Amino acid sequence: MLRESEARDRAAFIELLTSAEVNTYLGGPRPRDEVEREMPEVPARWPGSFVVDLDGAMIGQILLRRATGHSRPAAVGKADLGYLFLPQAWGFGYAAEACAAALRWLAGVLPGEPVVLTTQSANVGSMRLAAKLGFLEVERFEAWDAEQWLGMRSPAAA
Repeated sequence: MLRESEARDRAAFIELLTSAEVNTYLGGPRPRDEVEREMPEVPARWPGSFVVDLDGAMIGQILLRRATGHSRPAAVGKADLGYLFLPQAWGFGYAAEACAAALRWLAGVLPGEPVVLTTQSANVGSMRLAAKLGFLEVERFEAWDAEQWLGMRSPAAA
């Protein structure tokens, strides 16, 4: 289930941001004391930000936001899909199901909106998920000392 964040999700958000496993392809984890200090009691809520809930517990987060300040011209101004899942939720198809639901939500809110997704090309799981969701490669580029992959999902892919 996708829902807004609540106070009970704070610990899971902290775990997502401080987990070395989760952040392997995202530049590494943030220091726990810093995240605990900065994390509000109820993590940020805005349209396109979803908690992925399984049986009443947060297992991940989906973000759909306008790609601003992106270094790749092909992405600027488009909806940008991002996601983080706790390691215990990996391998069960939850990310595919949750991302597909978020993309359906976006199609209802902004019909015809193309969506971009960026991941490290070394992140095999994210590359597989991008293909499953209908993202096609636009370009590869170097950033953060690693090859990055930028894909786009056209409205027709929905």
